[in-house]
Amino acid sequence: MRQIVLDTETTGIDPKQGHRIIEIGCVELVNRKLTGETFHVYVNPEREIEQEAIDVHGITNEYLVDKPKFTEIASDFIDFIKGAELIIHNAPFDVGFMDHEFALTRQNLPKTSDICAVLDTLVMARRMRPGQKNNLDALCKYYNVDNSRRTYHGALLDSEILAEVYLYMTGGQTKLSLASGQEETNSDGMETVIKLNAVPVLKVIKATADDIEKEKAIFNMQ
Repeated sequence: MRQIVLDTETTGIDPKQGHRIIEIGCVELVNRKLTGETFHVYVNPEREIEQEAIDVHGITNEYLVDKPKFTEIASDFIDFIKGAELIIHNAPFDVGFMDHEFALTRQNLPKTSDICAVLDTLVMARRMRPGQKNNLDALCKYYNVDNSRRTYHGALLDSEILAEVYLYMTGGQTKLSLASGQEETNSDGMETVIKLNAVPVLKVIKATADDIEKEKAIFNMQ
């Protein structure tokens, strides 16, 4: 099973107002393990970024001047995600921008739904935690996922964090080991500690005197 955890950063919040994608970050999971394959690119949006958006992701207009336009990376991007299940937090936002960019290329590109399945982890989280905050930071806190590097929103970093959150949400696998079998290590070279949440307390059942006598009888017969 091939899954792509995906995030984007944009010039603003609404593509209908002419806002564009400025960063795409993807990490690949196969059978719930990282393959090490990623897709990460900054994009020249050919328009100004709103200050409110800069305050969120820290990407400036000046930084994007020499970056490729979306038309230049569209084919590689589609090749990377084609046939996979996309895992996105608040999928309508990112998919809406992706479809807008595909249409703007005027290359008769398909819509996202025509090339990928889409799984929205925000919808999943709301079903699992009704009435709770379910943004990515809140989920990191709930599942004890380290997001200390997240000073600003960043597409690749947020995809890596979401991948770990998603594994917690869908079965409790908490170590993003590579598909090759290599275990993830920390900066000291020590193997990463697996974090366990909500470990159940096991009920201890003691043998009765009658049970002990029956066991003795069985052993004496052998």
